Amino acid sequence: MRWWSVANFVSNAGTWMQLTVQNLLVLQITGSAAATGLSMSVQAAPALLMSVLGGAAVDRWPRKLTAAVSQALLAVIAFTTATLVALDRLDMTSLMVLAAVTGVVATVDNPACALLGNDLVPAEDVPSAIGVGALVFNAGRLAGAALAGVTVGFLGTAAAYFANGFSFLFVTAVIPFLRPAAGAVRHVVGKGGKGERPQPAMTVREGIAFFARRPRLLALAGVTGVSAVFGRNYGLTLAVLVTGPLAGGAGAFGTVSTVLAAGGILGAVLGARLRRPSVRLVGALAATGALLQVVAGMSPSLAVLLVLVLPMAVVESVSDTAGTSVLQTDPPAHLRGRVLGVWGSVGTVWSLGGPPALGLLMELAGPRGALITGGLIIAASITAGHLLHTRRTQTPVVLRPEALETAA
Repeated sequence: MRWWSVANFVSNAGTWMQLTVQNLLVLQITGSAAATGLSMSVQAAPALLMSVLGGAAVDRWPRKLTAAVSQALLAVIAFTTATLVALDRLDMTSLMVLAAVTGVVATVDNPACALLGNDLVPAEDVPSAIGVGALVFNAGRLAGAALAGVTVGFLGTAAAYFANGFSFLFVTAVIPFLRPAAGAVRHVVGKGGKGERPQPAMTVREGIAFFARRPRLLALAGVTGVSAVFGRNYGLTLAVLVTGPLAGGAGAFGTVSTVLAAGGILGAVLGARLRRPSVRLVGALAATGALLQVVAGMSPSLAVLLVLVLPMAVVESVSDTAGTSVLQTDPPAHLRGRVLGVWGSVGTVWSLGGPPALGLLMELAGPRGALITGGLIIAASITAGHLLHTRRTQTPVVLRPEALETAA
């Protein structure tokens, strides 16, 4: 697990280096901010339709082999992009194609790597392992963004892509040496040999049906969806609030972003201590974060906003860790890849549709109004869902003794 955490830190740092540089590269090629957003959407779009297929592949194939091959393919894409940049042959069309191919490979890589990490700890420690993964992700994000500027300044844009390629190769080299922990939930592939119980058919439909018939997962999707659309795009809402009504500059928003990142790391540490996360806990944390968001929208000064931003980030991070734990431990072992695939498709809808919807809300209500309205919508939606759930109680039926005998 220690080696896997180190490998993930290296990989996350390389990925965020590339993402940071990619945005700058698109701006250099086109001079258009809209084209930058388009490149990000092109990379995310394959998950909308292909995540369910990627999840089925993760359930059908050996997990270590699947993760190693997907990481190697991502390395090839990064090295190809780096070579084109170094030779000054990269144009917008080739960049979009490479981004799309990266998105396709990620539909298999994301669930494979997520579930592979769970195989390295006993079943009761999976929530803690997910918290460690969140901590590694946030640390890698900070390191990658910082290294991107240094790398581009001293070595050029192509060096960031080369570094990301080597980070994928590092993960590929570590995977063969990983061993499942004693007590881990085993992922069995195949139809079973003589005397063994055959495994169920690895169909996409089976994963979708399980997700659709599982109230816990539907409730988790509802809480996460409304929070993602109206409450998680702080890079947009807080940027406009800080530079607009609070009259701060880019430096002030940089401070806010740093506090958000620090809160995310602290929340990941706290989330790693969760033993039995639940959808109810996710909803309670999301509602708490929404109320903090409402208060943040009323901030009279930057100092007050900074005080509120830290607990907002902590609550969000713990909620995300708890939700991921539920998502990855609730389904049976043979269905987890497909359930993650369904979740990837649903989450892509939020990531593609959330920013435009929030942008429209900001146009109508301003940054303060968007924060306040969005927070109230989240809190009201979660409260209404909780009330509906508690009212769905079955009325007990009292049977007479003769009725009991008849029933028997």
